[in-house]
Amino acid sequence: MHVTLVYVHVKPDHVADFIVATKTNHSHSMQEPGNRRFDVMQQADDPTRFVLYEAYVSAEDAAAHKQTAHYLQWRDTVAGWMASPRQGVLHHGLFMGSPRL
Repeated sequence: MHVTLVYVHVKPDHVADFIVATKTNHSHSMQEPGNRRFDVMQQADDPTRFVLYEAYVSAEDAAAHKQTAHYLQWRDTVAGWMASPRQGVLHHGLFMGSPRL
């Protein structure tokens, strides 16, 4: 499993805008064939900080995600809202579970 944790720090006056734009990207990303998880988390003690947990079957699937229209639109839309450049950290998924709902 190809997992990336993306750390995002958003300018305070754009938090609500970021959430709306990211929700759209999230819903489209979840429909990609190689996608296994796409979680968006907001830090409890600092609402300007987010983590995106992106899990794809392969590195090729993750690379394909970055070529989709919805990702490119999200990237361009949120770029000016960042308090600092977002940081993606690659991980190898070792033990992955399905959520219990």
